[in-house]
Amino acid sequence: MTQDLPATPLKLAVLDVEDLEVLSAHLQDAILKAADIAYLPKERRLAFVCNRFDWEGALDGERRRRRTGAHFERVLKVQSRDIPKDGEAVLNLLAITFTPGEAPSGTVELAFSGGAGLRLHVECIEAAMNDLGPMWSCEAAPSHA
Repeated sequence: MTQDLPATPLKLAVLDVEDLEVLSAHLQDAILKAADIAYLPKERRLAFVCNRFDWEGALDGERRRRRTGAHFERVLKVQSRDIPKDGEAVLNLLAITFTPGEAPSGTVELAFSGGAGLRLHVECIEAAMNDLGPMWSCEAAPSHA
């Protein structure tokens, strides 16, 4: 059963490592289908939509998710590891990190549960996240050892 809950949509701009850490925290335990990830090489963009867990609400005992879009700009190349070919396969995003290269370039890594991952070779850190709709209650909250 879906119940829309009022909450201000979150919108983030990401331009440095500290911003990326905030983005990673908000997208921790987001779930998405493999088909919801798109690499657009001509636009040098990787984008995805997901159902992110509301960690801020969890501090108040709320268990809810919200449809969210995220994209990374200035992407030169994408490498994948163990991303299922089945577009309906569900991925759980654990963390997003940055490894610097020759400044300001480097690699952005999206780590998923089960060892799957994406490595984005980027000119620089430039990304954004936008909530796309209302929140809904969910049964379980993610937990980590």
